[in-house]
Amino acid sequence: MWKLLCLFGLKKKRKQHFGLIIFLLTFDLTQLPFVKNSEIEGPSELLRRHKRSWVWNQFFVLEEYTGEEPLYVGKLHSDMDKGDGKVKYVLSGQGATSIFTIDESTGDIHATKRLDREEQAYYTLQARAVDRKTEIPVEPISEFVVKVQDINDNEPKFMDGPYMAGVPEMSALGTTVVQVAATDADDPTYGNSARVVYSIISGQPYFSVDPKTGVIRTALPNMDREMKDQYVLVIQAKDMVGQMGGLSGTTSVTVTLTDVNDNPPRFSRKNYQYTVLESLPVASVVARVKAADADIGSNAEMEYQIMEDGPGVFNITTDEDTQEGVIILQKPLDFETKNSYNLRIEATNRNIDPAFVHLGSFSDTTFVKVTVEDVNEPPVFTTQLSKMVVPEDASVGSPIGRVSAHDPDSSNSPVRYSIDRNTDLERFFNVDALSGFISTAKPLDREVNSVHNLTILAMESQDPTQIGKGFAAITVLDINDNAPVFAIEYETLLCENAAPGQVIQTISAVDKDEPPSGHQFYFALPASVAGNSNFTLRDNKDNTASIVTKRGGFRRREQVLYRLPVLIVDSGSPALSSTNTLSVSVCDCDSDGVAQSCGAVAYTLPAGLSTGALVAILGCIITLLVMVLLIVSMHRRKKEPLILEEERDVRENIVRYDDEGGGEEDTEAFDMVALRNLNIIRDPKVRRDVTPDTPTFFPYPTSSSSRPVYKTLPDNVVFREFIWDRLKDADVDPSAPPYDSLQTYAFEGSGSVAESLSSLESLSTDSEQNYDYLSNWGPRFKKLADLYGNSDGNSVFS
Repeated sequence: MWKLLCLFGLKKKRKQHFGLIIFLLTFDLTQLPFVKNSEIEGPSELLRRHKRSWVWNQFFVLEEYTGEEPLYVGKLHSDMDKGDGKVKYVLSGQGATSIFTIDESTGDIHATKRLDREEQAYYTLQARAVDRKTEIPVEPISEFVVKVQDINDNEPKFMDGPYMAGVPEMSALGTTVVQVAATDADDPTYGNSARVVYSIISGQPYFSVDPKTGVIRTALPNMDREMKDQYVLVIQAKDMVGQMGGLSGTTSVTVTLTDVNDNPPRFSRKNYQYTVLESLPVASVVARVKAADADIGSNAEMEYQIMEDGPGVFNITTDEDTQEGVIILQKPLDFETKNSYNLRIEATNRNIDPAFVHLGSFSDTTFVKVTVEDVNEPPVFTTQLSKMVVPEDASVGSPIGRVSAHDPDSSNSPVRYSIDRNTDLERFFNVDALSGFISTAKPLDREVNSVHNLTILAMESQDPTQIGKGFAAITVLDINDNAPVFAIEYETLLCENAAPGQVIQTISAVDKDEPPSGHQFYFALPASVAGNSNFTLRDNKDNTASIVTKRGGFRRREQVLYRLPVLIVDSGSPALSSTNTLSVSVCDCDSDGVAQSCGAVAYTLPAGLSTGALVAILGCIITLLVMVLLIVSMHRRKKEPLILEEERDVRENIVRYDDEGGGEEDTEAFDMVALRNLNIIRDPKVRRDVTPDTPTFFPYPTSSSSRPVYKTLPDNVVFREFIWDRLKDADVDPSAPPYDSLQTYAFEGSGSVAESLSSLESLSTDSEQNYDYLSNWGPRFKKLADLYGNSDGNSVFS
């Protein structure tokens, strides 16, 4: 029979003072209801008795024991142990030998290590009693539990701390902010070690906490974020129901007051003033204003609008980044029309909270004065685009229309007009500089250019840098100045077997003119051929005509080609006409009327002319042709000088500085005539090196008496005439490319008492040069007289 001695250690106030209470439990199987007395009467009955395993009650051991000696847990004892040392006690299971030990002889159990209930709350062990010598069990194995008794050795902990929470500002009293929770690792089923209460250490009087639930609430109403937007609370959790001696833990709770729209926008000033130039471009920023709002985020978003004066000239928008009101120019400013604007600007919160409308209006107004500053502006045309018409037969100098511009500034400076010649390269028009009247400067041709788009420049007289631009669209009206002609070049074929009255060709006409009512052409044969016996013409009255045969029996041997003149008259006023020739070729046709061959018929050669004779004649003709081609080729290869032999100047030559030249006899490197003195009668040819094939459009006088000598003209006229003459020479010479080239000319002035000293003038005469007159020019020319003069009157170059 097992006997169990249990030891309980009582721990008071965490001091290592234990009182030992030993229970001696002696179990008599006869006291059990399921064991009969008869089973234990007599030795023979003892042999039939069945031993039952004892179910041990649990042992208790206090955690965190820190004594120097092993902690006594309890005692195992068997009735089979007579105290003679024959019985040995053996302990196995969780922690056996490592944590718990047993005295083999006495059965005393000790804990050798410090136990922590939070790591393991109980241990399951098995006990055996065996014969020391034979190791035969004297008692069946029995299992028991050692439970670690809890002590308050763990403080409460906030596993989710520190906390961050938010609550709207201006909240009512008792508004829930957040709930905190602390956990205690001690045994919640034993004592008050794990029973926690909450309290607020820091954060009063603004917030409170529920002691049991840990719910934090507002303790003051209407807290203002704009005054203070963040609070840091310290919350304490204490076990032992908050009694003295309990353990505690703390956490922090950061409470942020979230914004509500409880503040209206306010302008810092009631009046603003800005100055802008009247030349400020449209869509430019004029000014920026801002209404301050103590709120943040969407509660501070603004809407601006212009309430008075200038809603059409200015507009205001919101800068989403800065919440400023941006005033933008919508229309051009004009100082002369209006030099200042007074704007009333209203700012309103975009998102208004109905809960706070009782606090007042959530908008504010201010006044902005915009002063326009004057700038010097270019002239302005009364009509930016002037449309004019002119008949194409208008004479040169005919007035077409007038443009008008004025200086918009207060000075009202006079305006001068001119045409941008880039839009009138051929100078068809002129404009009067003072009046602005536009007139023709050249004959017009609608068929070449029907519309002329001119840019008219208006310049201030006092400040020429101020230039305004206007536009004139001149439409050239059509007149009947072009005769009708064949629409295409017809190739008319006539079959030899054509019958009388057969239509062999249908013709039509075109006219470069464009009458308003459209073209109407009339066709007829001239009176000289109207009575011919071969063909007649039928006008179809639809701007076409048909050529009809009068007879049949056309033969190629008789005539292979007929030329039929056709008279075409238009419907213009006055009507114009032209005679066009229609060529009709006689052809050999098949039965379907399809031409097989046209033109002359080969005649049979006389019988007496043999084939050999024909070959000999043909060979002679070929030989003659080859000789002619060789002679022509040799003549073309000869290099012809640019200047005639009698005009060559053998005394000196002008060469490039990097050109070695060919000596005094090389007179073909440059055209000396282009550098002659201007007083010499000029050659009216347009080029000196190449003779153009086309006639000059600018006729020159044939005698010097009809043209003023350059030295007799005023200085400004001399240069102008010289440049224009050279320009006309280049313009009318299309025969010598490049057509776009750099033209350089030498201009030799006049005024010297010695006239020209250039030897280039010597090209104008073939006589010997005499320099004796140098001695008559005074001391300044004495050196030249000595060098070139000769006592016998002959030139030094003779």
